[in-house]
Amino acid sequence: MILARVIGTVVSSTTSTDMDGARYLLLDRSDQYGKTKGDYLVAIDLVGANRDELVMVSETSAARDTLATTNKAVDAIIVGIVDLIDENEKITYKK
Repeated sequence: MILARVIGTVVSSTTSTDMDGARYLLLDRSDQYGKTKGDYLVAIDLVGANRDELVMVSETSAARDTLATTNKAVDAIIVGIVDLIDENEKITYKK
């Protein structure tokens, strides 16, 4: 699982995921402080994330292991919105 910041949306009139109404978001991978890395990916949003939120993303085979994505052509899904990161008893990120 990785951390990423939502930086935009991706619109496609044709997809092979067979998931009607799926929402695709453009993400920029980030560190535990919420600082982006300039390393982009597209993920299906399962949790209703908004622009500039820090999210948790599952990739590869783990992305296809949900009720919504089983046997779908999916490589990355957003599975959570981060509220707080506590690293060694120090808050490194807070929403």
